[in-house]
Amino acid sequence: MTTTADAVIIGGGFYGAALATYLRKARGLSIVILYEREPILLGRASYHNQARIHNGYHYPRSFQTAYRSRVNLPRFTADFPDSVYDNFTHLYAIARVNSKVNAAQFIRFCREIGARLEPASAVESGLFDKRLIERVFRVEEMAFNALALRTWAARELDMCGVRVACGMEVVDVRADENHSMVAVRSVGGAESERVRARYVFNCTYSGLQAFAGGFAGCTTPLKHEIAELAVVRVPEPLRHLGITVMDGPFFSLTPFPARNLHTLSHVRYTPHFALSATEQRSPYACLADYAKQTRFDRMKRDASRYMPILNNLRYENSLFEVKTVLVKNELDDGRPILFERHAAIPGCYSILGGKLDNIYDIYARLDAETFRPLGEMVTR
Repeated sequence: MTTTADAVIIGGGFYGAALATYLRKARGLSIVILYEREPILLGRASYHNQARIHNGYHYPRSFQTAYRSRVNLPRFTADFPDSVYDNFTHLYAIARVNSKVNAAQFIRFCREIGARLEPASAVESGLFDKRLIERVFRVEEMAFNALALRTWAARELDMCGVRVACGMEVVDVRADENHSMVAVRSVGGAESERVRARYVFNCTYSGLQAFAGGFAGCTTPLKHEIAELAVVRVPEPLRHLGITVMDGPFFSLTPFPARNLHTLSHVRYTPHFALSATEQRSPYACLADYAKQTRFDRMKRDASRYMPILNNLRYENSLFEVKTVLVKNELDDGRPILFERHAAIPGCYSILGGKLDNIYDIYARLDAETFRPLGEMVTR
């Protein structure tokens, strides 16, 4: 069966859902189809992450990323108020040894990007080992509830008239005159549909290079890691706190509103391994075959050196996911967007954002593009 569409969105995470609603509401495309391999929307990387709404503090080595977070934060909180969780205090602590920034540099950096901070209280600072921590600051940083974002996505897509097909995977994208032919099948099944589309947007995050046919994926070098977030129950004094120890091989303890718990991540132990650039299987296939043995004990042991109270963390389970970043940003930890137009297939794009608030940078790039519905095309 062959159908037609103005646009096909591949990937039903936050980016795919937001892009589909943008194309319908802001750009007036009539027929937009979103395909998601999982049985639910926002079920992979949009859920399996730290849930941090960035306000710039996390990127003292990448001014652009930090500044864009500061600019985008007010828009995100205004557009998604039901998903914002701010019932906690976030503390950023600067380590004395092995940190890539010291306290004075961090203060100067926050002033440069216009991010507010203040000294932590004596009680808050007393949670840390002063021999290992130089300074502790209160910052203005929030978290998001992934379940609330999933509710938003389902509601908005329905209101906009976007056709959503979960449990369906795109297996091939090819050029066909001045449009694309997209082959789709049910997960694990035979091909069930072909779509003639004017535009195709690959928003599959770690699946950006996983297609066959003329559209093999983006050409920008990517790095994929199998990553673990430990979901934990914190002792009462930490219930309304978020903790980040900066800036190097340290850790974060962040509220996870979707489960009313926290996640513990560690720069050294959260990445289990990086996939080889020559790996023939998709990153998701590698994740599916991975043993997924937790490193929580190692995370807790090292984090407890800086905060002894963390010895009382109670492990619940772990979230394992593929984390994808641009290779060029490994040194500065920046998280710019990837917006790549396919050279050979007209109207075919690859899109990657390392943070939810990057969606506004995607919108800015799309605002500069010209989109025409399929019915306006001149065909032979």
